[in-house]
Amino acid sequence: MTMKRWILAAAVLGSGIVFLDSTVVNVALPRIGRDLPRTFLGVLEGQSYVYNAYLLTLSALLILAGAVNDFYGRKRTFLIGLVGFGATSVLCGFAPSMELLVLFRILQGAAGALLVPGSLALLTANFSGEEQGRAFGTWAGASGATTILGPLLGGLLVDTISWRAAFFINVPLVAVAAWATWKHVPESRDDDATSDFDWIGAAIVALSVGGLAFGTIYGQQRAWRDPGGYVALVVGVVATILLPIWMRRTKHPLIPLELFRSRNFTVVNISTLLIYGSLYVTFYYVGLFQQGTLGYAAAAAGAGGIPGSLFLVFLSRRFGSLASRYGPRIFMTVGPVIMAIGVLWYARVPANSTPWTLQPGNPSTYWPPVSYFIDFLPGAVIFGFGICMLVAPLTTALMTSVPVRNSGLGSAINNAISRVGPQLAGALIFVFLTAAFYASLASRLTGVDVSSESFRKTVSPLNTPADPHLIAVVRDASTSSFHLAMLIGAGLLVAGAIVNAVGIRNQTAPEPAEAARASASA
Repeated sequence: MTMKRWILAAAVLGSGIVFLDSTVVNVALPRIGRDLPRTFLGVLEGQSYVYNAYLLTLSALLILAGAVNDFYGRKRTFLIGLVGFGATSVLCGFAPSMELLVLFRILQGAAGALLVPGSLALLTANFSGEEQGRAFGTWAGASGATTILGPLLGGLLVDTISWRAAFFINVPLVAVAAWATWKHVPESRDDDATSDFDWIGAAIVALSVGGLAFGTIYGQQRAWRDPGGYVALVVGVVATILLPIWMRRTKHPLIPLELFRSRNFTVVNISTLLIYGSLYVTFYYVGLFQQGTLGYAAAAAGAGGIPGSLFLVFLSRRFGSLASRYGPRIFMTVGPVIMAIGVLWYARVPANSTPWTLQPGNPSTYWPPVSYFIDFLPGAVIFGFGICMLVAPLTTALMTSVPVRNSGLGSAINNAISRVGPQLAGALIFVFLTAAFYASLASRLTGVDVSSESFRKTVSPLNTPADPHLIAVVRDASTSSFHLAMLIGAGLLVAGAIVNAVGIRNQTAPEPAEAARASASA
């Protein structure tokens, strides 16, 4: 392998294990809840913290980690992240209690935060032109592969070995990535960096992103009946307001405000908020509708999206190359429109669509019913083709819109927006859809108080009740709510396409001075 192939392998493995760990471990949660002793946490509460503690820490520290990559050296920071992720994976695998596992997951998320922006920063600093586009495409395809393989690999490890193997599987991947980084990745950093790192700005950013992310997740888990979610959101909003004020006042800010003077950088982040908001809504409600309303088995709901995801794995590299050759705008415009067509296909799924049950010991249920090929497969394929057209060009547009010296920070800002923004949008949409669901029930169920606490405990959106007298009515109301969610998701995608069509300029490479500086640094 040439040096650049080793650099690409290190970047793909480094970010891949972070994405993989958020999906592999999710499958292992039920077994973790049964096996681990607990002192303070309940079973469901502990499982939730094992999953969300990792994602919250990862989200809260992304921007800080991106700045650290540029400031202290991308190779050095990436290596520290790899070693930290490997060590915390071992600690998670040997965790003797639920509380300690949650603590180790927090540390694992902190290490993972160093890897995601660091991987794209390594590619930006060491690749250029069409070669860079192919590298971004490979990175995007690998991310798609982890999405597909994560649940399958997690289920296999849990069923055949132990849930602890879901953490130990990271160790050999970390070892290969660390060796490739140590031997073949040249050091690069921001040559304009001063000796004064903006730690106050870093704290404000962590409070902003962490407060918004925690408040949204905690509030949804508690159905917005616990003040903790509101308090966290207030902290996040106040920190977000303070952030630009501090960045203007300090001499060497963590986030240079001139980054947002780049037209493409600002436009990409706006479209990321819209498009990833649609992804969050679509994936969340398709899964809930299939399982809660139609009666799909969990494994069937997960497997049903694989055909569309394969496009992301096999075609992302090609579209990354095309984006570098012709510019990203056309792909970032057409891709979301095609995705919207796929989402609109879901909006026609009827309430009586036959479920895919996958019953153990009954081979006749292993093959999908005809309704799956009519109601869900076409939408998944159309959506998958659209997203493979979008992801690599969006990454190209993002990473060529910022100076090479700020590549880690630019990647981190976009990653933070793609993680936290959609959760906030999803929370607002959930409140709206829930209100629409109960309003629909109220119009169909005369003499029933649908606003009562007891009623809402047994009947909720996208969840068929046990009472046979309510099944048909609730199923119809749930289907209407699902259709509305898909219309909202398609609308967000079209809005993102319009933003890209109007705002993106086809700039596929850094300015010559920046390219020369990056080359000298490398």
